[in-house]
Amino acid sequence: MSITLQALLAFMPIALSAILLIGLHWPAKKAMPVVYTVTAAIAFFAWEMSFNRIIASSIQGLMITMAVLWIIFGAIMLLNTLQHSGAILRIRAGFTNISPDRRVQAIIIAWLFGCFIEGASGFGTPAAIAAPLLVAIGFPAISAVMIGMMIQSTPVSFGAVGTPIIIGVSSGLDKSNLTEQLIANGSSWEQFLQLITSEVAIGHAIVGTLMPLFMVVMLTRFFGQNRSWKEGFEITPFALFAGLAFTIPYALTGVFLGAEFPSLIGALVGMAIVVPLAKRGFLMPKKSWDFAPKEQWPAHWLGKISFKQDNNEAKKSMSLTRAWLPYLLVAIILVLSRVSTEFKALLKSISFGFNNILGEVGISASVQPFYLPGGILFFVCLVTLFLHQMKFKQVVDAAKQSTTTLVGAGFVLVFTIPMVRILINSGVNGADLAAMPVAMASFVAQTFGDLYPLFAPSVGALGAFIAGSNTVSNMMLSQFQFEVANALSVSGALLVALQAIGAAAGNMIAIHNVVAASATVGLLGQEGRTLRKTILPTIYYVLAVGVLGLIAINVFNISDPLL
Repeated sequence: MSITLQALLAFMPIALSAILLIGLHWPAKKAMPVVYTVTAAIAFFAWEMSFNRIIASSIQGLMITMAVLWIIFGAIMLLNTLQHSGAILRIRAGFTNISPDRRVQAIIIAWLFGCFIEGASGFGTPAAIAAPLLVAIGFPAISAVMIGMMIQSTPVSFGAVGTPIIIGVSSGLDKSNLTEQLIANGSSWEQFLQLITSEVAIGHAIVGTLMPLFMVVMLTRFFGQNRSWKEGFEITPFALFAGLAFTIPYALTGVFLGAEFPSLIGALVGMAIVVPLAKRGFLMPKKSWDFAPKEQWPAHWLGKISFKQDNNEAKKSMSLTRAWLPYLLVAIILVLSRVSTEFKALLKSISFGFNNILGEVGISASVQPFYLPGGILFFVCLVTLFLHQMKFKQVVDAAKQSTTTLVGAGFVLVFTIPMVRILINSGVNGADLAAMPVAMASFVAQTFGDLYPLFAPSVGALGAFIAGSNTVSNMMLSQFQFEVANALSVSGALLVALQAIGAAAGNMIAIHNVVAASATVGLLGQEGRTLRKTILPTIYYVLAVGVLGLIAINVFNISDPLL
């Protein structure tokens, strides 16, 4: 079988996902079972992968799915718990009286608070929380959705306490074979994953620092009375300051602490620095900026849901410190669980899983429920019951809402992750062919050559656009990117990092994220208008990161094919 035919067959599951989800508008819960079946058929008939290995790979995928769903449940559960306790309303109230300038409001509420929500919860929740808040304080609904979608960039690689890296990249790579190579080279899997994490954090920090400025420039250009780029650039000093206040601690955290913390700690530090200084007028433009009077707004700017800005009850019932305390606890316990050897060992002591599933060497999986962020998040939910003096029924209701969210995500992942594991484990077969990601990588390396790193982030963004998820894009494409790096004799860690950054940027144009954000402000049916705007920052992001990748390889000579 020629390498071109191998690559076409190997690419078919990804192409089929795009056709069904985008071309035919199938829901993911209907499309992904079909894609899984086609993947298994290609593995069985074309690669002559044994039926036993296909089933073992599927079981491995289901175990990984359990870990992902546990994290999703914990993240959404905490958010729902805080909504029931009134803490989210109180946190929102704390942001509304900082400045009358709409540009400043967008930066503080969307960029800083939104990045924190992404770090804590992920899975599209920042836009769903920030958009209604912006509408409530006087933003046009469509502008709120656009800004909410632009949050889905820099913090996303470390969203939901690091899920896109910890689960997405880890389960998207052939960890078993890679670990053997790393050990032979005097390294380890942990060091390799941390290297990827560091490169992702640094790349995002360089490119993402401009995102607050990008937000306000697009706000004034598309929704200002004068349709002016200049009015956005007038706030450049404050926008860059807010960008750096997040990205500097974000990058340092990624390099020195790990994948769980950059978005959480970057946003907390950013808010602690920017909000007090904004109240004092630091770096503020001389002239405040606002939208035209509401009666002049086009009809398509307005959503069908009205919001009343009345936070008096929340202000009386709970202090701002008490409202933030559960999130601070999450950050503290997560840091302790990763830096304290004794605490880490205690949390990891409870584990269940299987080695060499169904006798297939190298196909293993395990779940550590208390060490995974989901366990820590769930623990903080229980603590919040007492911290916020909640009724037990409120926590039960939060759990029910979270479970409903989980069922929708779970059904899709039950087919998506096993499909990815079949692709990765297809290297052991009766046809004596390389694994499917290797076949795709060989073809791409031959076609694009040394210029490919420029396009690596765009591949990740395309995966997120198709799958609607940074985590799933990383699962589908990390091994492919790593194999391309091997074929080009460049750094595997670097190309996987470019994949992860691009997949984060792709969330700005992920259709289901746009739909979810639009629904929160009653703007369904206007998704096309939003996508035509968010494609601009997405193009900026993937091209800028691609150029950084080329510079890293050609100027700094990062060319070790393993590292």
